Amino acid sequence: MDDTIRKEKPSAEEMSQTDLENAPFMLFADREGKVYDHPFLRMAGASGEAVGPLDREGLVPVPEFSKLFFLPQCPPIGIDPATGEARVLREVDFHGVDTPCYGVAVFLEPGLVRTHLPAVDYGAKSYTLPMWGYTAVGFLDGQYWAAGFQIEQNPKWDPRNYDDRKLIPAIRRHRRRKGRGALAEHLIHCATSNHCFAAKNLFLERWEAPLPVSRRCNARCLGCLSLQPGGSCAASHQRISFTPERREIVSLAVRHLRRAEEAIVSFGQGCEGEPLTEYRLIRESIRQIRMETDKGTINLNTNGSWPERIRHIAEAGLDSIRISLNSARPELYRAYYRPRRYDFEDVVASISLSGEVGLYTMVNYLVFPGITDQEEEIQALLALVRKTGLNFLHLKNLNIDPRLYMRKMPNGRSKAVGIGQMVDILRRECPKLELGYFNKAVR
Repeated sequence: MDDTIRKEKPSAEEMSQTDLENAPFMLFADREGKVYDHPFLRMAGASGEAVGPLDREGLVPVPEFSKLFFLPQCPPIGIDPATGEARVLREVDFHGVDTPCYGVAVFLEPGLVRTHLPAVDYGAKSYTLPMWGYTAVGFLDGQYWAAGFQIEQNPKWDPRNYDDRKLIPAIRRHRRRKGRGALAEHLIHCATSNHCFAAKNLFLERWEAPLPVSRRCNARCLGCLSLQPGGSCAASHQRISFTPERREIVSLAVRHLRRAEEAIVSFGQGCEGEPLTEYRLIRESIRQIRMETDKGTINLNTNGSWPERIRHIAEAGLDSIRISLNSARPELYRAYYRPRRYDFEDVVASISLSGEVGLYTMVNYLVFPGITDQEEEIQALLALVRKTGLNFLHLKNLNIDPRLYMRKMPNGRSKAVGIGQMVDILRRECPKLELGYFNKAVR
C-alpha cells in the first residue's frame, strides 16, 4: 500500500524522466531490520521537511565501514519514475502476507558531509532515534549510494587503520609500563567498548589522543552524546564519572606528545561534559606539560561559554581551539544548546578572543540539511567568519533524530539552497577560510 504525498514545486533543475529512471532504487526494511531494494520506486531525500528526487551527480558510493540503519514506525518515501510523484510505502505483500515497511538510512564514514536526510514519514513514530547522522541512501548496480560528498580525506581517521588486533596488545603494553590509572582505564573502555578512534590512538601512540576531564556541563544539548534525559534515547558514550588527577593527565599527554607521529592531545571529548568547567585543572596541566615537552599540539574542544577561562588556558600554552556551533543565528543556537548562565554572544566573543591571543581557531559546525543551508543561516555564518577571523570550519553531520531537531528549531523563513551550494558560497566569499572535517596538528 502506498500514499501519494504533496510534491514540492518543480525547480529549474528538476530531474528528467531519464534521470529518474537511472536513479538508485529506494531501500526499505521489514520489522526485523532486513533491508530490500524496491523493484521500481527510486531513492528520495529530505531537506528539512521537503522531500524530492536526488540527482545521481549528488550521490557518492557508500564507503565500506559506514553503517546502515532501519527506522521503525517510519515508512519510507520513494519516487515513482513514471510520474515523478513521491509515494509513501507503508507495506508490501510478501508471499500473500502484508508486511509493514520501514525507512533505511546510512551513517557515513568520517570526512563525508551529508546533503539530504532519509525520506520517511515520521507521523507514527513514538520514540527518539539514537544520536547518529542519518543520511539518505539507495541501491543501484550492486552498490549503495548516499546523498553526500567528501569534504576532507584524511587517512589518520580511516576505519581501516583501526585494527583491534593491534590495539589489544598495545593496551597490554601500556598497562605493563604505566599500571592501571583511572583516566587510562576510562580511555581503554572508550577504545574497546565505544570504539573511539581517538582513544585507540593514545595506546597506538599516534596522531590525536583524548584527555577527558569534566563530569559537568553548562549546556543541555538536544544531541548530547554522553547524557540523555529519561524517556529519550540511550547516550552514545558513557560520561566520565570522576575528575582525573593532574599527574596522570600530564603523564599521558607528555608521553603521547613525545612519541606520537603528528601528535595532538585534546581536552573536550564526547565522553565528558564541558571542559571549561575544569579550566583550572586544564590550565595547570598544560603548564606542566609544556615544562616537560614543547612537542606536538595541545587542543581544546569546547562550547566556548567562558571567554576569560579560554584566555587563562591559552596563556598556559594551548595551541588550538575548536568551538562548537549548530548555527550562527542566536535563536537556533539557544534552541539546540539550551545554555545555562551563558549565551550566544559569549561564544562569539570566545571565537574572536581565541584568534586575538594566537590560537589556531576552529568552529565545529554541526550541519543539518534544510536548516544549515538556509539563506539566512549562510549570511549569518559569513558575518561570523568575517567578524572573528576564524581559521577553520569543520563541517560535521549533526547526530540527532531528524524529527526531534526539526520540531525544536525555530521556523526559518528563508530558502534552503543545498549543502553543496552553501560550501561553494563559503569558498567564494571566504577564500582564506579552511573547510574540513578533522582537527589538525599546528606545531
